[in-house]
Amino acid sequence: MKTIGIIGGMGPLATADLYKKITVNTAADCDQEQLHIVIDSNSAIPDRTKHIIADGADPVPEMTKSIRRLEQCGADFLIMPCNTAHFFYDRLCQISSVPILNMLNATVDHIKATFGSGKTVGLLATDGTIQSGIYDTYLEKAGMTVVKPVKHQAKVMEFIYDGIKKNNLDIGIDGLMAAADEMSAMGADLFILGCTELSAATDYYRFDERFVDPLLVLAKKSIAEAGGRVR
Repeated sequence: MKTIGIIGGMGPLATADLYKKITVNTAADCDQEQLHIVIDSNSAIPDRTKHIIADGADPVPEMTKSIRRLEQCGADFLIMPCNTAHFFYDRLCQISSVPILNMLNATVDHIKATFGSGKTVGLLATDGTIQSGIYDTYLEKAGMTVVKPVKHQAKVMEFIYDGIKKNNLDIGIDGLMAAADEMSAMGADLFILGCTELSAATDYYRFDERFVDPLLVLAKKSIAEAGGRVR
């Protein structure tokens, strides 16, 4: 069995959610059959969106510290519970001595296998992920079209930053659903929950089968990569 290393803290709730998703989706009859997971929940990592779209601090130096700690703990491969952080994926791969699984690539592969190619995909994500176009590259390579909210993007950011990141569950999902409806009018067949705070929200709110959770996709891919059995 391989040891999984989690570059965490982006944010802490998403990190905990990924650990839970790996545990729940591993076919194990006892504690000893669960996988070995090392987590570095480094909440000092600067905000990724602020760096991409504004003049925020570069998160890579702090992420490098996490990589080094996880390497020292014996991680055989690494995963990141943050969609926006994959903007820095190529840089991090050059830094790390062990492989880093790509959650965005795995998510697009899952969509193609589950829904087929040629779909129009709506992206619910931070401004950083939206403006960087990091999902666009993978989706377009797979023959899919990506659409993004315009009128209701501020509502998505409000849900992420004023809702889930602040543990404010009273915010509700009306704003998020308004963004999804906007993209449905653009032809979206399904939606990516393209921020791990949105993935964490699946524990508290009901989303139908059109909403794809990249964190769940990553959890299952990590189980298989580590040599475990996916439930």
